[in-house]
Amino acid sequence: MRLIVAAFATLLALPGLAQAYVGPGLGLGAMVVILGVLVSLGLAVFALVWYPLKRRRAQRQAAREQKSG
Repeated sequence: MRLIVAAFATLLALPGLAQAYVGPGLGLGAMVVILGVLVSLGLAVFALVWYPLKRRRAQRQAAREQKSG
């Protein structure tokens, strides 16, 4: 039984031939989609960090102007 499980695990670990062709259009499209997802995630993180900092800076500046004014 162990021999069968070991043989099955070995066969699953070996790469097989992919009987498919990824042309330049599909490859470029996939890369653009991945790049778009990464850029949108980066912009989301930037927005979550930047806008609260911007609001806090504006509040501090308003408080300073109110003190000195």
